[in-house]
Amino acid sequence: MTGQEAIDLIHQRAWIGRKPGLSRTQTLLRRLGNPEGKLKFVHITGTNGKGSTAAMVASVLSAAGYRTGLSTSPHLSRFHERIQVDGEEISDGQLGEITRRVLQLAEDMEDHPTEFELMTAVSLDYFLRAGCDIVVLEVGLGGRLDSTNVIPPPEVAVITNIGLEHTELLGDTIPQIALEKAGILKTGSDAVVYRQGHEAEQVVTETCHRLHIPLCVTDPGALEPLSASLEGQVFRYRGEGPYFISLLGAHQLRNAMTALDTLAALRHRGWDISQGAIRNGLSSARWPGRLELVRRSPDFIVDGGHNPQCLDALASALKDLYPGKQFLFLTGVMADKDYEAMLDQAAPLAKGFVAITPDSPRALPGEELGRLLRARYGLPVTVAANAAAGTDVALSLAGPEDVICAFGSLYSVGEIRHRLGLW
Repeated sequence: MTGQEAIDLIHQRAWIGRKPGLSRTQTLLRRLGNPEGKLKFVHITGTNGKGSTAAMVASVLSAAGYRTGLSTSPHLSRFHERIQVDGEEISDGQLGEITRRVLQLAEDMEDHPTEFELMTAVSLDYFLRAGCDIVVLEVGLGGRLDSTNVIPPPEVAVITNIGLEHTELLGDTIPQIALEKAGILKTGSDAVVYRQGHEAEQVVTETCHRLHIPLCVTDPGALEPLSASLEGQVFRYRGEGPYFISLLGAHQLRNAMTALDTLAALRHRGWDISQGAIRNGLSSARWPGRLELVRRSPDFIVDGGHNPQCLDALASALKDLYPGKQFLFLTGVMADKDYEAMLDQAAPLAKGFVAITPDSPRALPGEELGRLLRARYGLPVTVAANAAAGTDVALSLAGPEDVICAFGSLYSVGEIRHRLGLW
């Protein structure tokens, strides 16, 4: 069985309609011999920034000489991206072998696991087989009842920026969502939280106090940006540096603060991470599809931003990178997202739109999106069938001095990058 065949089989057997909970994952991992109990973790949750933060932390740990696993979701082009060790994706053969075994163990469970729970088991078993010293593990959804929360107390639990998301599952207020995300905090860990609104921070602070967990809150006042361009950014933090990251946008500097405080917590716990490893790891960290400049003349930026907070960060970054510029936006959105608020962020910077239908059953049809854009903003709109066709249309409309920016859904990013010859 190839890796893709295994993933297709998981999709076919995906048991849905299950109530959130950890018991199914715990049962499945017990049948696998509890690989999670033999690994060490950095566990990361949040609404925005958790993937970028995870990528930076993992890159530094690899640069420090530790065999480092990285588990993220969703993927852009193929599932294998979700499971990496020292920057290398799981091989097709290993993915097929482990997935086949996990499916066999799950088959006779009375309460069958969900697709993401099966994937969690596959990744944890692989990281143990790969001999990882530490795993940077991104939460899938929420925290308290996410299948990744079966792990023992991590070395560091990290909470990035919190906003309204998945309100039907996590609650419809910031304190409720913060409480769900604070569910990854466990006695025996250190904790790092991204500096944010009082309501969210208070929930995290109170949880850490109750569980006797040392807490570090990032300090934006200690961040010193030194330079920024389309090639990347240079900065100092807490008096140390200078550091370079290729990730663009002021929000990535704030994510880098979170990564640096996470690494400081690991150093305090005895992990050997030199300043050289930090500099090298940050400079080599990559996180495709997030404010990523993928071609020039015309410049083409792809960003997976899919909520108002993401679009606020994207709009701010575009204004900084291209002062006074108007953009041709390539966009498709999910019907269950607050897409009108997202479009309101982008419209003041737009010279026109190309509307598409992302490859998802939750997608808002491109024709409907196009009608909304015309009626709401009175700007030129072209509708294309999908992300690949939209990429071709945008390139045909843009001159060499124009800037194309794709946003709205991570489901489209992989297809756009593939259409542009990137993998």
